Amino acid sequence: MSLHQNSGRWRLGLALSLLTVLLWGILPLALAVMLQVLDVYTVVWFRFLGSFALLTIYLGVRGQLPKLHQLHSHTWKLLAIATLMLGANYCFFMQGLALTSPANAEVLIQLATLLLGLGGLVIFHERYTLRQWLGVGVLICGYIIFFHDQLANLITAHSTYIYGSSLVVLGAAVWAIYALAQKQLLQSLSSPNIMMMIYGGSALFFTPLAKPATIFKLNNLQLGVLIFCALNTLIAYGAFAESLEHWEASRVSAVLTLAPIVTLIAVELVALLTPSLIPAENLTLTGMIGAVLVVAGSMAIALGKKV
Repeated sequence: MSLHQNSGRWRLGLALSLLTVLLWGILPLALAVMLQVLDVYTVVWFRFLGSFALLTIYLGVRGQLPKLHQLHSHTWKLLAIATLMLGANYCFFMQGLALTSPANAEVLIQLATLLLGLGGLVIFHERYTLRQWLGVGVLICGYIIFFHDQLANLITAHSTYIYGSSLVVLGAAVWAIYALAQKQLLQSLSSPNIMMMIYGGSALFFTPLAKPATIFKLNNLQLGVLIFCALNTLIAYGAFAESLEHWEASRVSAVLTLAPIVTLIAVELVALLTPSLIPAENLTLTGMIGAVLVVAGSMAIALGKKV
């Protein structure tokens, strides 16, 4: 079976990756708010169902719905893997988020991007230059420094916190499998078609577990946040899927490691404006130095050679 080759339009791939970073960076805050009023399965179901409905309408109007002749046996298998893995990622991440905090969940989920980069090197035969490998080292050092306090918490925390963190790590592993399957699916389907079918399959899977009636009890602010979560899913994953069409998986994964920086900034802003929603994270000088190293390492990996 031949492997997917990117289009070479790396600037577009970079721009789409940065949009994904922004949306994924602020998503944990919105999800943390929703978990105060809804259960995990209902939130996940609504995100998938809303994204599926909107994307299906959009593709239907444009006459771009997937055709049956595009779906070969290996395509169905990859779609099944991608659907199960993304659905599991949503579930594990949100369960872990409910038991820990937005900042902790966001740093641990970054294991997904590192695993995606490794998968891109191994499966799709992508290559890192010496400068990029140095970037990997800088990035790892940055994370160790930046999240020193959070990582220390994992050692001293109570069992619930550790269990939640373990769920996020498991979510990171299954997400990497989803992303690699998604990239290979681009051989036979467009990224919007892939995401539409994954959203639909995942929504169907979570339907028996969801409690739709509880959504009608939300106030206007809570309903607005829930709709934002669904739109975030649609736009962020659409941008991510399209970025894999134009850029190497290893480089996309490097840019996505910037998401925790966005999360920490967003937490501070929300805590300043509405402290009752999200508690502030204490960012020290050491943490800021780590943030700079994370940014520098990510950019070294993403832009470390001519593309």
